[in-house]
Amino acid sequence: MANLTRDFFIGLSNNKILNKHAKKWGFRLGAEKFVAGTNIESVTEIVKELNQEGISATLDNLGEFVADKSEATMAKDDIIQILDIIHHENLDCHISLKLTQLGLDIDIEFCIENMKEILDKASEYDIFINIDMEKYIHYEKTLDVLHTVLKEYSNVGTVIQSYLYRVAEDLEQLKDVRIRLVKGAYKESEAVAYQSKDDIDRNFIEMAKKRLLKDTFTSIATHDHHIINELKQFIEGNKISRDNFEFQMLYGFRTEMHYSLKEEGYNFCTYIPFGDDWFGYFMRRLAERPQNMNLILKDVLYTKENKLKKRPIAVGALAISAIGLLSICNKKKKS
Repeated sequence: MANLTRDFFIGLSNNKILNKHAKKWGFRLGAEKFVAGTNIESVTEIVKELNQEGISATLDNLGEFVADKSEATMAKDDIIQILDIIHHENLDCHISLKLTQLGLDIDIEFCIENMKEILDKASEYDIFINIDMEKYIHYEKTLDVLHTVLKEYSNVGTVIQSYLYRVAEDLEQLKDVRIRLVKGAYKESEAVAYQSKDDIDRNFIEMAKKRLLKDTFTSIATHDHHIINELKQFIEGNKISRDNFEFQMLYGFRTEMHYSLKEEGYNFCTYIPFGDDWFGYFMRRLAERPQNMNLILKDVLYTKENKLKKRPIAVGALAISAIGLLSICNKKKKS
């Protein structure tokens, strides 16, 4: 049942029509719990508040399904503007981005040029750029772009997904490159990826321990307290410097752990997504943790004072049924 639920939400995340309609809905589906806003101004205040608590941030200006060069150029310009704001506001913050947003599916050379423009500005400000890993069909191209820009820039790294069989080999090749280690948020074939949670978790822990024994900085990105506790014991037992790693979690997820880890003296970074193009990201977060639907239902039906909202049936029907209705409409169009 859990796999079916996960597959359902991942399927929705890949639906271009639903993504388009979601931009019109705004945050009516409860996405504001996990997406920080639609503009950089509101997100800047969130980063400042986190920084005051000693927590750093990484910003992801969400964008998917980029189909032409003008969209990719606009995304690149937006990221450069964000870099300007990070610098001028003196924020403890770096950038996470997806290469498909910069034109990877259009022309790889065009994508590389966009990355270089971003890295030029980021180098000027001494800001790190992290390349998010996407579906496996983009994996090789993403690594190709990374290796290309690494010839000229040192302020760039990427993400390694523990559900892939090949990660041990890739981590060895990237032993001198800053990476973020994650479990993986997409549905991949059993030909390339582990399918069971136990296998994915085991590989995550194994890869994390290998990285922690090296000197290259690693972001350990998980909300799993069992994994975190095991790694904390490993860190202490091997006297690993806390300057060589950070724990990282998503905005809106297990927030109490963000602060508790920081209070324990660990470096902590919050991954903050924002922008109009929130639907795909939001669906993948539900796929990872379907129980988040409970939070969304509560948000849709109840006020902050835990009182039933006026017209709860109408509001709930809109928020909960919109996904299903549009999905059905899409299937009818195809048939």
